[in-house]
Amino acid sequence: MKRFLLSLLATIAVTVSVAKAERVQVTGELVDTWCYVTEIMYAQGTAHHQCAVWCAAGGIPISIRDDAGKLFVVLRVEDDDTSVANPKMIKIQTHKVTVDGDFFERDGVNYILVSKVADDHGIVNLTHQEYGIQPFGE
Repeated sequence: MKRFLLSLLATIAVTVSVAKAERVQVTGELVDTWCYVTEIMYAQGTAHHQCAVWCAAGGIPISIRDDAGKLFVVLRVEDDDTSVANPKMIKIQTHKVTVDGDFFERDGVNYILVSKVADDHGIVNLTHQEYGIQPFGE
């Protein structure tokens, strides 16, 4: 029995792994994760600003899409660990930002716990003339 328990504990110790955070600085556009991932509509820049605000306020997670197209799902912003609908992020939805935070990757999905919004470049992706205002047109 003792051998069995030691073997079981050794197996558990090997299979349980804790995700290790990597400190990063990411620059990119804040996007509405749902519309961007599902491609239900054009989900970038000024064309999607109002819809992105509504989704963020409704609790849809916000992501940061960097210039290379890599998506980082934001799980927490600064000291707010009670809601993904963080008022600070809602106010700067679709802006290009630079954030500092802890990066985790799990099962091919990139996550970031934002410790600080280091820079807010404002809305730089002007897409409304080409795509109209999403989701209702002009």
